[in-house]
This record gives sequence, C-alpha cells and structure tokens, in this order.
Amino acid sequence: MSNDQTPNLPAENARREAVREKAQQVKARQTRARIVRRSLVTIGAVAVVAIGAAGVTYALSSRDGRSQALPDAASDDGFVVTAATGIADPRADQTVDGNASALAAEATPTETPTPTPTPSTTAAPVDIRVYVDYLSTEAREFQLANAEQLSKWVSQDAASLTYYPVAMLTSKSNGTKYSLRAAGAAACVATHASDKFFAFNHELLVNQPAVDSDGYSDEKLADMAQGAGVSDPDTVRACIEDETFTSWAKAATDRAIKGLPDTKGQALTATPTVLVNGTPYVGRMDDPKEFAQFVLTVDSNAYYSTATPTPTPSATPAG
Repeated sequence: MSNDQTPNLPAENARREAVREKAQQVKARQTRARIVRRSLVTIGAVAVVAIGAAGVTYALSSRDGRSQALPDAASDDGFVVTAATGIADPRADQTVDGNASALAAEATPTETPTPTPTPSTTAAPVDIRVYVDYLSTEAREFQLANAEQLSKWVSQDAASLTYYPVAMLTSKSNGTKYSLRAAGAAACVATHASDKFFAFNHELLVNQPAVDSDGYSDEKLADMAQGAGVSDPDTVRACIEDETFTSWAKAATDRAIKGLPDTKGQALTATPTVLVNGTPYVGRMDDPKEFAQFVLTVDSNAYYSTATPTPTPSATPAG
C-alpha cells in the first residue's frame, strides 16, 4: 500500500494568489484615499491663498484708490476762490485754545483807520497766491489781517486769489498729522462745495488749534465744513472722514518744496508764502496796509484807484 505525501501545490498557489490580490486591493484603496486627502489639502490651500490674495488685492486697491484720488478743483495744487463771502468778522471773539481772542484784539482798531488803496478793476486782475499750513500762526495772522480786503478785491474782480493748502507742520500735532488732514479737508470742500471754500479756509485759519496740540479730529473738521454751509454735507463729510485727499496733500506739499509753479526757481520754505504776480511778499503778515501797498507796487503797470481821489485840473480859460 503506497503513501503519497506530495503537497497539494495548485491549492496552495491559489491561496497565495488570493492573498496577494487582496493585498493589492487594500493598497489600491489606501493609495486612492491618500490621493484624495492630498487633493483636498491642495484645494484647501489654494482656496486659502486665493482668499488671502483677494483680501490683499482689495486692501491694496482701496489704498491705491485713496492714494490716487486727486481733487478735480485743483489747478497746480491750488484752489481759486470763486466766492469770497461767508467769512466771520475777524474781530469777533471766537476763542479756540486761547489764541483767537488775543489776535482778534490786536485786529481791533483803536482809531479811525486810514482807507487802504484798492487795485483798479480796469486793469488785469492781480494774481495773489497764498500757500497756507492750517497750523501756521503766521498764516492765521495774514488771514485775520487781510481777509476783508482780499474778499473785496475778489468781489470787484480786481484780484485773482488762489490758496494752496500744504502740510509743513505735520509733525507738530502729537502724531495726529493735523496739518495733513486739514489740508485734505480743505481739498474736499474745494472739490465738492467750491463756493464755500473761502469761508472754510477762513474758519480753519481763524479758529486754528495750538501748535503741538492734537488739532481737530476728522469728525470735527467735517462739522466745521457743515457749519460753513456746504450744500452737500454728507458727501463732504464722507470725503473728510475717509481722508480721501490726504495723500494728495502730502504729494502737493512735496512738489511745492521742490519748486513753485510759474516762478523763477522759487520753492516753498515756510508758510505762509504769499506771491503777488509771482513776487514773494516779505512784509509783516499782520499789516493789511503794508500788504495792500505791496500789491499796488508789484503791479506797477496797471492803473489803480486810491482812497483819496486825484484832483482833476481845471481847463485853462481862453485868452
């Protein structure tokens, strides 16, 4: 009787093949799961990057939009006064930080003033340009002393008056950059309510905050613009509180420091800088008579009328 001990090779091979196939199936499933996980992670990362990029793009575009905002009313960074009305009497006691009352008292005449000469309306208007920093005490003195006669000259078409808001004293307001913000606020009023620019400009100068104080907030500046009587206070307020033109004001100041337009190489070194037909005024800022005489002297080729009429020679009788 024979005993066959040869193993059952076909069955063993089949079992090994089944195990191998199952292992390959498990490996394939794991590979697919790993690919799916990687894909989800990649998609998530791309989404996060895309969202971040969109946020950065929006922030940059918003900032660029603000930095590129230019006041349409500006001509060579200045604003021509179209209506010189609506200013308060500079002798009124409008005390702000203790400054206004003192200068107002100085502006009050103690005796009957001598009339100052007035440019003639028959000649070409005198070109008067004033570079102002709204934190400059001398700019305030000039405005207090000369606002009334400047207003008269403009209303009579005897002078063309342009103000250039600049920010030379930005560092003199405890980090609030008041000079810069005030210049931007003036640009907002000039752009959206040009007929009230002279009044707002006057208000900023006459009721000027003290140097080395915080100055006015954007909200207060908007209140002052509304008090000046702008016709669209919401638009002006949004412009001021968004600081729409502060970047322009900084750039305009930098341009003025490099050189003033239509001058022979002159540059802004201090405020106020007052030019009459391109010639800088170097007299007293608080003396309206001296400034009026300077205006007449500079425009020597024009005809002027004075407070004292010139006698007309009588005809010589025929002999």
